[in-house]
Amino acid sequence: MNYIKFFTVFVLTLFFTDSVVSQSLNNTKHIGYRGIWFELGQKSDRYVGDKYSGGLSFCFSHTLEPMAIYSPEVDKTFFVYGGTTEPEERHLLIMASYYDHANHRVPKPTIVRDQLGVNDPHDNPSITIDDDGYIWIFIAGRGRNRPGQIFKATKPYSVDEFELVIEREQTYSQIWYVPGKGFMHLLTLYTGVRELYWETSANGDDWTPEPPKDLQKFAGIEGHYRVSRIDQSKQRIGQAFNYHPDGKPDNRTNVYYAETKDFGKTWTTISEQELSLPLVNRDNPALVTDYESVGRMAYIQQLLFDDDGNPVILLVTSEGYEPGPKNDPRIWEIIRWTGEKWLTHEITRSDHNYDAGALYINGDRWALIAPALPGPQPYYTGGEIGLWVSYNKGETWRLEREVTRNSPQNHSYIRRPHNPVDPFFAMWADGNSEQFSISHLYFTNSNGTRVYMLPYTMEGDYAEPILLVPPTPPGE
Repeated sequence: MNYIKFFTVFVLTLFFTDSVVSQSLNNTKHIGYRGIWFELGQKSDRYVGDKYSGGLSFCFSHTLEPMAIYSPEVDKTFFVYGGTTEPEERHLLIMASYYDHANHRVPKPTIVRDQLGVNDPHDNPSITIDDDGYIWIFIAGRGRNRPGQIFKATKPYSVDEFELVIEREQTYSQIWYVPGKGFMHLLTLYTGVRELYWETSANGDDWTPEPPKDLQKFAGIEGHYRVSRIDQSKQRIGQAFNYHPDGKPDNRTNVYYAETKDFGKTWTTISEQELSLPLVNRDNPALVTDYESVGRMAYIQQLLFDDDGNPVILLVTSEGYEPGPKNDPRIWEIIRWTGEKWLTHEITRSDHNYDAGALYINGDRWALIAPALPGPQPYYTGGEIGLWVSYNKGETWRLEREVTRNSPQNHSYIRRPHNPVDPFFAMWADGNSEQFSISHLYFTNSNGTRVYMLPYTMEGDYAEPILLVPPTPPGE
């Protein structure tokens, strides 16, 4: 009888325990750069489009930062993404690799963690580099259903092998390394709603094992999404966030801003008014723009600092969360601090709330690389990529270039390295947003004139990215 019981438990374990469904691929090289396709499965009764779907591997979600970082010491841009095993599979692999600027090539990517049955890129990673050159990767996890992890490379400036530092609850990791001080980790916890927390670590070996114990709570106003950025010159970290009325993420609205100049000891408004934390009221000194009062949603995408050190917030606003023309217009906007007040300027318009792009500020030239042009799957996530520019601090914009065209699949989730260097200036994935498809990974230079596709299948240990000139999709 004991033998029968043991055998029954063993068989059930084989069926229901991810850890033995297949052999882990951790710390092995993958055959190529294969993105994962994902569909949330939240469709509107009024329109066929999904809330978000398609090739979401390379850069989903905007709440993970950064996903790429350039290292001048070795002239490489290190990056992470959510990959998959075979073209016909949806099996999430947490991937790490780099673009070698000097030799214009990429290695076979490393599988940092095989998610063993998970197909949801909410688990996607973020990346940073410490003072000694070690690569750190933070895997987001998914609420309290799946824990996140922190990994550290075993050698400086290498992505060949990683060791697990800790596994615990953590979601939407945004990790910034402050030279001489250590790690600032901004994370979210699911406590009934999505609440914002932060923690610091001098060397990465003292993370709290039981969140939210010992974590510092920043905000809990019925739920939040945020973006963040480090101002390296001032060792300042800023964050912009929205809030979710009634605890519903689909209600996301308003824009708030806060920053710290003392490694998280105090957080202030842009006017240096110290905030009393945690923030628990909708109306508080960090409020920048009250979109709720005019009935608009706020999809915050990115935070940058201009050459004067003033914050600039990129977002898309709309009438509601459901996809389709009912909630047009989807307006791309920036909110910027002038030194005296916040100003809002429109950039362009597109057809989906999750048409995420990347903002760049280089002196007088401000640029947006975004999938805001009509794509082959209209009113689905993504589209064709354009490059918009402004030479008056975002007050007016013009379309300078169509970066992609005649594509069979939508391009989506354009992301920028923390400190981009040509030609690896923006990165993204494509995918058929209407139905399951394979997903390719791309990057482009700063003016959108050279678009590269990373090799889907590699024969050797290294390969050159595939130049698409003029920009043409695979298969044409």
